[in-house]
Amino acid sequence: MRIDEHHGVRVLLLEAEGEPISTPDDATDLVGSAWSHQAELIAVPVERLDPKFFRLKTGLAGEITQKLVNYRLRLAVVGDISAHVAKSDALRDYVRESNRADHVWFVESEADLERRLADRAGVRAGR
Repeated sequence: MRIDEHHGVRVLLLEAEGEPISTPDDATDLVGSAWSHQAELIAVPVERLDPKFFRLKTGLAGEITQKLVNYRLRLAVVGDISAHVAKSDALRDYVRESNRADHVWFVESEADLERRLADRAGVRAGR
């Protein structure tokens, strides 16, 4: 895990290798890590998320994202989720709606995340 700062936002970036995030308790651990590093946003590679996260009927995505939002943390899922989206209209809609808001984003790469944060900083600065 590493901490970066992009456009005034401290980001906790998880490595692609590591234990999968598969339970709400794992999200609680992320909250602790984010808080200990004063991060506002947690960037999680697709590879670290249990496949159940992408099957919305399991409720895992909702439980994890709700826990992070409750603690005023944002989540960025980083990587290619096209195979998951191709299997589920509900997931496609969830991704689209999430990306319109500010709490949960799905981005292709860390560079896309940085651009998204730059755009957000520009909006806050009145650009």
